[in-house]
Amino acid sequence: CQARAFLMGRAAKDKRDIYYRKAKEVGFRARSAFKLLQLDEEFAILDNAERVVDLCAAPGSWSQVISRKLAERRSTTKIVAVDLQEMAPIEGVIQLQGDITSSATAEKIVSLFDGEKADVVVSDGAPDVTGLHDIDEYVQSQLLLAALNITTVLLRPGGSFVAKIFRGKDVTLLYSQLRVFFPLVTCAKPKSSRNSSIESFVVCRGFCPPAGFVSSLSTPLMDPKYGPGNPLNGPGRIIAPFVACGDLSGYDADTVYDLEDEPTD
Repeated sequence: CQARAFLMGRAAKDKRDIYYRKAKEVGFRARSAFKLLQLDEEFAILDNAERVVDLCAAPGSWSQVISRKLAERRSTTKIVAVDLQEMAPIEGVIQLQGDITSSATAEKIVSLFDGEKADVVVSDGAPDVTGLHDIDEYVQSQLLLAALNITTVLLRPGGSFVAKIFRGKDVTLLYSQLRVFFPLVTCAKPKSSRNSSIESFVVCRGFCPPAGFVSSLSTPLMDPKYGPGNPLNGPGRIIAPFVACGDLSGYDADTVYDLEDEPTD
């Protein structure tokens, strides 16, 4: 009964939300469509774009926005929407059911673009939130890095990348990682994003990978497993790993000890 009351309350809240109602009025599948509209209004992401990839696209509201924005140039543009889930068809959008961490998915997208690279890659993907902000932020950051990894394969030099992030104490680390590949990185929160939500969006422009960087989905970005096959050097490995120091068999700072167990010096 409590769960039913919660769902009913949430549904009532959604129906009162102006963006929820407007999405229904204009035929968008979700209110998140207005987030991309407002980001594009501010940053002109889709201006002159001919090849666009929408990662983690389901249910398809961002693909709908892109399709409508590029409708006047449909004869010269291509839009590819990628998701593990199957989606209902969208006019002007090529749908690809696949995993964004798979090299086969990247190769298929490039083949759909006739060997050309994308002008814009967007991702509104998010994990199922737990309500535990630290966990949600970490999982979202890993999803963002997965989207960035495939973006380094798909995006042309000078292209743009837009993705959802969860704001938290580690957002500066993500910002630094994105700055490795994009000289212009902005963290933006559209008006249609609820104030109570920790979500924001990174808008990255001017894709310019560092000299010597080789994009590959077989070597994930910022992979912590360093060793002979993955040395701590090169343009893709500039984030220092975490190192534990001190006597690991000694006293634990989070444990309470009796006075007689404490060291004498």
